[in-house]
Amino acid sequence: MSAPASPRQLESYTAPKEILDEFNQIIEEEGFDPFAETANKRQIASRQSEYHKRRFAIDREVGVSKDAFAQDADATAGHSYAEAMRVARVEKEEQRVRRAIEEKVRQEREEGKEKMDLDKTPPREDLEAAASLVNTSSGNGSRRKRRWDVVESGSISVAETKEWSNEVLEESLPKKRSRWDATPAHVLSATTEETPKRSRWDQTPVVSNQVSSILATPLGLGGIPSLPMGGAFPSADDKHNRYLTDEELDALLPSSGYTIVTPPEGYALQHPSRKLATGTLPVSGFQIQDDSDAAATIAASGLAPEVPTEIPGVGALAFFKPEDKQYFEKILKEEDESELSVDELKERKIMRLLLKIKNGTPPVRKTALRQITDKAREFGAGPLFDKILPLLMERTLEDQERHLLVKVIDRVLYKLDDLVRPYVHKILVVIEPLLIDEDYYARVEGREIISNLSKAAGLAHMISTMRPDIDHVDEYVRNTTARAFSVVASALGIPSLLPFLKAVCRSKKSWQARHTGIRIVQQIAIMMGCAVLPHLRNLVDAIAHGLTDEQQKVRTMTALGLAALAEAAAPYGIESFDSVLRPLWIGIRQHRGKGLAAFLKAIGFIIPLMDPEYASYYTKEVTVILIREFQSSDEEMKKIVLKVVKQCAATEGVTPVYIKEDILPEFFKAFWVRRMALDRRNYRQVVETTVELAQKAGVAEIVGRIVNDLKDEAEPYRKMVMETITKVVMSLGASDIDERLEIRLVDGIIYAFQEQTTEDQVMLDGFGTVVNALGIRVKPYLTQIVTTILWRLNNKSAKVRQQAADLTTRLAVVIKQCGEDQLLSRLGVVLFEQLGEEYPDTLGSIIAAEGAIANVVGMTQMQPPVKDLLPRMTPILRNRHEKVQEASINLIGRIADRGAEYVPAREWMRICFELLDLLKAHKKGIRRAAVNTFGYIAKTLGPQDVLSVLLTNLRVQERQSRVCSTVAIAIVAETCGPFTCIPAILNEYRTAELNVRTGCLKALSFVFEYVGPQSAFYCDSVVTMLEDALTDRDLVHRQTASTIVKHLALGVAGLGCEDSMTHLLNLVWPNCFETSPHVIGAVMEAIEAMRVALGPGVLLSYVLQGLFHPARKVREVYWRVYNALYLGAADALVPFYPDLGELSDDKNVYDRYPLQMWV
Repeated sequence: MSAPASPRQLESYTAPKEILDEFNQIIEEEGFDPFAETANKRQIASRQSEYHKRRFAIDREVGVSKDAFAQDADATAGHSYAEAMRVARVEKEEQRVRRAIEEKVRQEREEGKEKMDLDKTPPREDLEAAASLVNTSSGNGSRRKRRWDVVESGSISVAETKEWSNEVLEESLPKKRSRWDATPAHVLSATTEETPKRSRWDQTPVVSNQVSSILATPLGLGGIPSLPMGGAFPSADDKHNRYLTDEELDALLPSSGYTIVTPPEGYALQHPSRKLATGTLPVSGFQIQDDSDAAATIAASGLAPEVPTEIPGVGALAFFKPEDKQYFEKILKEEDESELSVDELKERKIMRLLLKIKNGTPPVRKTALRQITDKAREFGAGPLFDKILPLLMERTLEDQERHLLVKVIDRVLYKLDDLVRPYVHKILVVIEPLLIDEDYYARVEGREIISNLSKAAGLAHMISTMRPDIDHVDEYVRNTTARAFSVVASALGIPSLLPFLKAVCRSKKSWQARHTGIRIVQQIAIMMGCAVLPHLRNLVDAIAHGLTDEQQKVRTMTALGLAALAEAAAPYGIESFDSVLRPLWIGIRQHRGKGLAAFLKAIGFIIPLMDPEYASYYTKEVTVILIREFQSSDEEMKKIVLKVVKQCAATEGVTPVYIKEDILPEFFKAFWVRRMALDRRNYRQVVETTVELAQKAGVAEIVGRIVNDLKDEAEPYRKMVMETITKVVMSLGASDIDERLEIRLVDGIIYAFQEQTTEDQVMLDGFGTVVNALGIRVKPYLTQIVTTILWRLNNKSAKVRQQAADLTTRLAVVIKQCGEDQLLSRLGVVLFEQLGEEYPDTLGSIIAAEGAIANVVGMTQMQPPVKDLLPRMTPILRNRHEKVQEASINLIGRIADRGAEYVPAREWMRICFELLDLLKAHKKGIRRAAVNTFGYIAKTLGPQDVLSVLLTNLRVQERQSRVCSTVAIAIVAETCGPFTCIPAILNEYRTAELNVRTGCLKALSFVFEYVGPQSAFYCDSVVTMLEDALTDRDLVHRQTASTIVKHLALGVAGLGCEDSMTHLLNLVWPNCFETSPHVIGAVMEAIEAMRVALGPGVLLSYVLQGLFHPARKVREVYWRVYNALYLGAADALVPFYPDLGELSDDKNVYDRYPLQMWV
């Protein structure tokens, strides 16, 4: 027990209370929202790069891109290229000046140049001077942070703003945090503003003469006006201080004994100044708020944006952002709709529906989405897209809002069909940016929209609309247009777009058009994959000339396009690339930099398509260039060179001798250096390329070159070496490794494992893989390895102990193979002593290691003995950590399966009770292991005690626990025989409790599913219970009973139980009209099983009665049964069809005689 003076130990650490209070105070005073940054991260624009944000540079007013080549001055309307550049320069300079000013102000603050001191009351003249200075210089239009203790000044003309002066003043004024006991000081003037210093609680508030002259309230002590409690004047809007109405007085006072006195003539209010003062003085001091008006008060104080909560015709919304005001302003206030025109009414209706979809709750959103879809043609394309598209371009748009608006466009497009043509370009301007979005699902949605749009508008209209953007000066526009064209080709077929593509790729007007045309082909290949094969030759021919184009960018894009086509066509289509092989090989000798990288990438994808002899020749040709580029400092070039080496090495025609002699020396010299381990981009590529080279060169060649680096000083490099050796050995085994290399390898992995500073999975996997691959050859080193493990098991770091236990799990099999049982026993004892581990992750690993040792040693040789181990494991079962639970239940299950006789029955019963809690585990593997363990325990102890525990557990509330108990009962039945369980289940079914009876039925269902043909012996004994269940009012009873009938019928098929099955069919059949999907599914499955047990002829006699019933709902059910019957046994039904040969108006006989069937 600790000393009384010692501090109480806490389970977790947190910030001191005074710091938390200070943050709360800042939130209250400064209006600072700690979740503002999180909210911004939800906005799409805040996560996007500058390249993605270029979509905002597209002119929204006219819905077209800014065209730098526009000849008509009026067409650009001030949006020429020169104008755009000028605006960009101005904005850049503005940002620079802002940053400089902010930096200067920050430095001044740090140097302590503030005029005022926190602990002293500033002189009156300083306060008045600061207030007048703020008032005279507050002409800037920039928004200021609203404070709860400041009254907003009137609107200020933008024309009065100076360049930066007011921002300098605003930033230079010292903002000092008030203490909890401070009362804000207000300097009120014609334009009331915040003073730079707040007064303390013991200071006299400064009130200007102008307000004092208005106030008629007599002054109290110290010149303070006598104010009502709370510091605010009563107003008609304040429900706490307003006058009571007559109705409220009637409710409060007795009806008899009181008279309402009429005010005398000339009566005037005592304090007429109240109305004047209302709204002039801000609320100060403490005031109790009701929940009902708390939100309104917060909004009025400026801490929350003023947003409407109820909108006429829309109702309550899930949220409403301030940015939504500008789009939905027309519907925020109620107007007389009788005075509005039809178009205005339609516009408001669309806006209301869009607001419901964007900001409404899920049920409201669903209804509004259906309405706007159904009325799409009635609203028209123009009004719809004029409202939807600007919303999608909002800078503060979030993922969910964008998803919903895109869904609206998708639904509306389907309804509008060809009416959408005039708005194709506007839609594309908004949707095309989705094609390059970082979110995969956004890209898929964008493709879906453009695909539907192209089907609705037609190919000709899509081409004419997007044609101007193909040679646009802005690369962003060309990029998104190329991707959109690839979606059009995917939707309407490559052949329909091919003539246009050929023309664009050969355009002589501008290189931008050729560049975009080739990029379209590249995007088609990326998007459609192997679907380009039928059109491969045409696509290659369309872009082949680009390899010799005069423009470098066109040549580079052509090579990338060919690489994409070859990758999509692999392993076919080499004949289509014949025309480009020569230009490619000439190109790799002529180009440098990015151009060469693109050409090498194309060759890397084309070589694997070739026949072996050609592949060998071309690989030797390109290797010269590759080895030269090994020395390149460009990261992109390194990545491509590694990829090409990997592709060439995997090609069939490349020989191991060539790789060993010509590629490996230079490859290891250039890439196996420490710097590559620190470069995350190329790290993975180097490892993969080395593993691919090992497939040809062999394990010994690769491992021999890098094994010494396992002792390198740099840990990242050691990890890179270990990962490569792991993958090579895992892929190819260790049979090629000679004795000398084996010694170096084991020595290296032990060194690397011991010297790691952070416990990494790479080292653990590598150690386990190498030792398991070496197998019995590792015996001489086992003592050293086990000593290392034992030392690390006693390390003070939990991570080190956990890693040592995990390594034991991986090495247990090899240690047993080598016959080192003594080492295993030693490890087992040490691990047993570690079962008191406090860290759950480490404890889980220790238990798993103990289980691995128990698996390989066996229960008889296990050290410590099983009878000592199991009682120690029982309390650990209560641990709620998933890893601990799974490892524990696996170990206990193994002991129950193989060594249950070494443990007393009382201990097994105790474990049974602990296992019940594991049936509620979240992880399915834990529940499955627990259920199987019940079977093992029942096999040892006999089923009675275990069944008693499980049947009692059917009374609990958790459904998951009850279901797992029923499965465990079925496993016990399968293990110990159904005769041990079915009587107990039938007896328990007599309990008049819903959960118990449902559990018994479900248990029987699993029992008959597991025991199969043995069901025939117990069929008659369960009929009476099934009669009760199939005629019960509860749907779940009938559903579960139908499932039992299904398993029973499938089990007894052909075993002579047709009479019982017919009886059960008569009970199941009336349920075929149920509407609940679960019930009708179970009933139909039971009827299908009866077809197997009784034969299709019996069921056909039931079905024929209702096939032509006058009621449609009856006919539908019977035809559904008949269709299933026909699909399952069409040929077997033939003898049972009625004879329809002679039909008359009299009574017909449909009997089919045996002779007819025989004939």
